[in-house]
Amino acid sequence: MLAIVISVVILFMASCQSSNSVQQETDLTMPKSYLEPSDSSNSADVSWRDFFKDPYLINLIDTALQNNQEFKITMYEIEIAQNEVRARKGEYLPFLNLGGGAGADKPGRFTRNGALEANIPIEAGKQFPEPLQDYYLGGYATWEIDVWRKMRNAKKSALHRYLGSVEAKNFMQTQLISEIAQTYYELLALDNQLDIIERNIKAQQDALQIVRLEKQSARVTELAVQRFEAQVLNTRSLEFDVKQQIVETENKLNFLVGRFPQKVERTSSDFSDLLPNEIQEGLPSHLFENRPDIRQAEQNLIAAKLDVKVARANFYPSLGINAAIGLQAFNPTYLVSPESILFGLAGDLAAPLVNRNAIKAQYNTANAKQVQAIYEYEQCLLLAYMEVSNMVSRIENLQLSYDLNKQQVAALTKSIAISNNLFRSARADYMEVLLTQRDALESKFELVDLKLEQLNASIDLYRALGGGWN
Repeated sequence: MLAIVISVVILFMASCQSSNSVQQETDLTMPKSYLEPSDSSNSADVSWRDFFKDPYLINLIDTALQNNQEFKITMYEIEIAQNEVRARKGEYLPFLNLGGGAGADKPGRFTRNGALEANIPIEAGKQFPEPLQDYYLGGYATWEIDVWRKMRNAKKSALHRYLGSVEAKNFMQTQLISEIAQTYYELLALDNQLDIIERNIKAQQDALQIVRLEKQSARVTELAVQRFEAQVLNTRSLEFDVKQQIVETENKLNFLVGRFPQKVERTSSDFSDLLPNEIQEGLPSHLFENRPDIRQAEQNLIAAKLDVKVARANFYPSLGINAAIGLQAFNPTYLVSPESILFGLAGDLAAPLVNRNAIKAQYNTANAKQVQAIYEYEQCLLLAYMEVSNMVSRIENLQLSYDLNKQQVAALTKSIAISNNLFRSARADYMEVLLTQRDALESKFELVDLKLEQLNASIDLYRALGGGWN
């Protein structure tokens, strides 16, 4: 008995000589506000159905959340993580198995077992049957006692990774909604550019007709006619380029929605009348609650810390219990007899003593992954704060740029009529008319691009704040 106790003590002391765990915590503190003071109102609390007003866009997002293949893949990642939790939970519960068997055995006559069976009667006048049959029916159980909470911590780690996979799905949803909305507005912007080009072609054709009349009256040369005609051809070429972009953008939207190419229904409202949503950025501390990627990183960090505890527990002795009970006889009719009952109960204690390199490597890997998870969490915080800060500043500067560009478009639009009148009265040459038309077209395109950037910046800020998953 004393020898057993000493052996247990030696095993315990040897197994407890594990490496020290890495004691490191995140040292990042989120600022109390962004670059400019703001109130606690946060647009991320607004559901995406209320944030977007366009019914066509809402319908596209609804369809994508049902059909998008990448989103479906993420949903199955959640199911896989959930099954992992169930598997880990089952590991620290007893395993109970039922079974039965039948067989026959005939040892050689001149062997130990053969000689014994020949000389030991079962009953008066009866010898061992030959061959000796064997029938068994019973159950057996195995149970590793979770003394060091290794398996419970493994289950908790799997649970936090499952919660992290749910947050990954939420983050995926915010990204998907943002991409669909931005692609949809890009399509509206292309529609608007196509309309500008068509109206510009009409104006250029009218100017070309005037130049041809001026040539007939010998006021201009053929060079002027050719330059005006080249301008019309260039704009018509640009028209087909925009049409191709519309086709590709529609196909991209259909891909995101999870369907084959088809015409995308969209609003007929004037693109210039669209206004970006007013965004309230709230406080930086709200990012912990609203950003799914931050919550996912937090869950992964908790799981990594639990994995260190699981790896450390591998150094400690493990205690197992094995039990069995059943019926066994060489004749099936004897299975109902009390004498056929058998049972067994045993316990075992084992710990790694020599050559623990594999366990040490696993433990060091768990420590390294814990530190890695800390840095990933800090990186996620920095990225979230930077994205919001950039978008807040971008929205403000885009509005100032849009206002100035709008004035530029108005001035150039007026200059087209002025240059045409001056050309008719021979007070301006044809090059001034051509340059004015080109500058006006470019400024209108730039205004559309700025409007699209404003809408995209509003969507990006909504996503950066953590909106779109609720």
